[in-house]
Amino acid sequence: MLKPLGDRVVLKAQENEEQTVGGIVLASNAKDKPTTGEVVAVGEGRMLDNGTKVPVSVKKGDKVLFDKYAGNEVEYEGQKYLVVHEKDLVAVLD
Repeated sequence: MLKPLGDRVVLKAQENEEQTVGGIVLASNAKDKPTTGEVVAVGEGRMLDNGTKVPVSVKKGDKVLFDKYAGNEVEYEGQKYLVVHEKDLVAVLD
């Protein structure tokens, strides 16, 4: 599995099929990039200037909301993931 470094978080973006009122299903390239995902792995945290390590505030399994154009898409063992910095996470969904 991917192991993120520092304050990075690996997400599995949740794709939602979108349908218009008229019943037309939009192609994936016509839709906006997903902004919710599930945390798959987290790094050890961010190092401050004084040497203190601040742990990441999310954990594996959390459902999160992230910035629309955040992170880098990677493919690992046939599965697509998104690697983002903790600062790109907006909220944890309940």
